Amino acid sequence: MFDLDAYLARIGLPSRVTLDVEGLARLQRAHRLSIPFENLDVMLGRGIAIDSDSVFAKLVTAARGGYCFEQNRLFLDALAALGFAARPLLARVWLGAEEVPPLTHTLSLVTIGEQEWIADPGFGGSYAPPLPLIEGAEGMAPDGARFRLVRDVQHGWMLLRDGDAATTDGRGGGAGFQPQYSFTTERVWDADLAMGNHWASTAPGSRFTTLRIASIVLPHGFASLTDLHYRRRAGTEQAEGAITDLRVYRMRLSLMFGINLGADEVAALFPG
Repeated sequence: MFDLDAYLARIGLPSRVTLDVEGLARLQRAHRLSIPFENLDVMLGRGIAIDSDSVFAKLVTAARGGYCFEQNRLFLDALAALGFAARPLLARVWLGAEEVPPLTHTLSLVTIGEQEWIADPGFGGSYAPPLPLIEGAEGMAPDGARFRLVRDVQHGWMLLRDGDAATTDGRGGGAGFQPQYSFTTERVWDADLAMGNHWASTAPGSRFTTLRIASIVLPHGFASLTDLHYRRRAGTEQAEGAITDLRVYRMRLSLMFGINLGADEVAALFPG
C-alpha cells in the first residue's frame, strides 16, 4: 500500500494537493525539486527495479534518486493515491539523436475533467511544467525556458524546448525551439516499461551505461553533474567546471543532489 504521507514528506509538501491542474503542477515541481535524477546504480552494476515497492524503497525510504522509469513509477503511484486518473506513456528522446531513437523515456498522461495533460518529473535533461495535450500548447519553466507541444506526422506528439543551455544537462542547445522528446498516447503495458528500462540500463554505449549522471531542479534554475563536469544555473548566476578530486565529487553529490554514497562506491564509479 502506497505510503502517501512518507512520499509527501520526501518532497517537502505539508499536505495533499488539490485534484486539479494547479495541484498537479505543484506536486510535480515539489517532486523534481526534492528527488534527484540519477543513474549511478547502473554504473555501479546494480539492476534497476521499477516495481512500486522497489522504487519507493529506493527513492523515498533510502532518499536516493533515480532515472525516468523509477521517477515516473513513483509519481504515478502518488497520483493514484491522491485520486488522479493517470497512466504511463513512452517517449523517444531526440537530444543529440542522429537517427530515430528508441523508446527509452516514460512520462505520465493525466486526465483532469475532459482534458488530458502530460506531466513528467523524470526527465533528467531539463524541467517542463505540465502541459495540456493540445496542438501548440505552451508553458514556461521557472528557469525561463519555454516549452511547446506540436503534432508530429511520424511520431505523434513532439515536446519542444526553447531555453538557455545552462538550464539543461548540457544537451539541447541552439537557437529557437529544439525537439526534446516525442511520444504517442498508445496504451503502455508493464512489459513495455520493462523493455525500455532494460535497454536504458544495459545497452552498450548508451548514455546511461557510459556516463555517471545526476541532476536536480533548483527554484529558478538547474544543476547537473555529468561524470566529473559540474554545471549550475540559479537565476542569473552560473557556475561550471571540472572536478579533479573524488572527495569533492562525493561532497558535491551529497550537498547539491542529496545523494549520499560511500567513499568505496564513489571509487567504484571511477575505477582506475
